[in-house]
Amino acid sequence: MAPRKDETPPGAKTRDGRTSAWHRRESRNKVEKLGFNNYGTRLPGIAPESLRGHLIVIEGADGSGRTTECAMLKEYLEVQGHAVLETGLRRSNLVSEQIDQAKQGHVLGATTMALFYAVDFADQLENKIVPALAAGSIVLSDRYIFTLMARAVVRGASRQWAQHLYGFAIRPDMTILLETRPEILLHRAFGRYGSLDYWESGMDLGISRDRFESFFRYQSLLKTEFDWMTRTYGFVKVNANRTPMEVHRDVRSSVQRLLEGARLETFR
Repeated sequence: MAPRKDETPPGAKTRDGRTSAWHRRESRNKVEKLGFNNYGTRLPGIAPESLRGHLIVIEGADGSGRTTECAMLKEYLEVQGHAVLETGLRRSNLVSEQIDQAKQGHVLGATTMALFYAVDFADQLENKIVPALAAGSIVLSDRYIFTLMARAVVRGASRQWAQHLYGFAIRPDMTILLETRPEILLHRAFGRYGSLDYWESGMDLGISRDRFESFFRYQSLLKTEFDWMTRTYGFVKVNANRTPMEVHRDVRSSVQRLLEGARLETFR
């Protein structure tokens, strides 16, 4: 939709420095058309209509290639002229170190863990994600609340409880799930770390004393939750059993369609 004669063009502001009427109108359209709002109760002070950017989430198990893909996608988007903020789990300046310290003792309870991560996410949402979206940037998230919800549910929480806990999260414009077979995850874990991580193997669940068996059973439980969330939240699935470049081509194609669709909506 083109600006009316009495409106300031896209990207410009009025003489008194306020956002143009055109931008305000298009931001409201985005809330209505792209579903840019929250899953539940919104954090205080956040106005969805002010968020002009795009939130893209890359989900997947540890070893699925998320971090590699985020780096490749960030570089691609920046070359295309987009401002990109990359974020992820345990990157809050407030509690990220405390989470790491709590996990080192292997005694962190399931509910406490979920609440810890909720604080980490809320801090990043308020101080990183929302400001970047308000500035019109693309926020690229290496994991989001979906991993946190899946972890909480396999550790005994109900889906309703997990949805309520993280209900203040902003709905992403797109969530891409990198699907990887457990045996490939295992191979990549040993290639990178030389061992299996205690938490990523679900050893705290007590489902097996054998870390290999626990790993495969834990990944199966997580897959059940991600399959449910794919149906519920409309994830875009990408086969991540392939090379990083093959995965990137599919991810890039999906993101291009998203951005081109948003651009057409803007000028319709």
